[in-house]
Amino acid sequence: MKKLTMLEMDRISTDEFKSAQKMPLVIVLDNIRSLNNIGSVFRTSDAFRVECICLCGISATPPSMEIHKTALGAEDSVDWLYYEDTHQAVRDLQTRGYQVLAIEQCAGSTMLNDFRPDFGKPSQGYAVVMGNEVKGVQQSVVDICDGCLEIPQYGTKHSLNVAVTTGLVIWEFAKVYFAQSQHP
Repeated sequence: MKKLTMLEMDRISTDEFKSAQKMPLVIVLDNIRSLNNIGSVFRTSDAFRVECICLCGISATPPSMEIHKTALGAEDSVDWLYYEDTHQAVRDLQTRGYQVLAIEQCAGSTMLNDFRPDFGKPSQGYAVVMGNEVKGVQQSVVDICDGCLEIPQYGTKHSLNVAVTTGLVIWEFAKVYFAQSQHP
């Protein structure tokens, strides 16, 4: 097997990305302190054509060399918004018709592997709230979300890195979305 070169991969340009149809998924970062994690979320969001990232509270925003180290330019392709408060972002998304789901371990949460997003329903799409590296999603934010998704875990640790978690969640949504859609 031969590794593909950048030319052989035939990726779209940033301008083409901006005009391409996006997966109707918004990533909400609730007070993420690591700029490397934020950059990683941008890069994964680019890979799967996520609609937008909402950076909330202490979450840093582009331009930033620390974000760029892991985003590798995805901070220029993926749209983003900044909210001082995560509650404001959640309420705004709900008002716009998004189903907002916290990614957290909660009583009554739905396991991610059991969740099937329905992109055919008449909503704007989905938004997922990713929590702070130490405290997770704020309880008061969980309280106003439309539901909660949890990633099953079988080891001794009770959590995953937020960038890894975001990648797993985006992948689960992408598998359904791109299987249902008519475009790559």
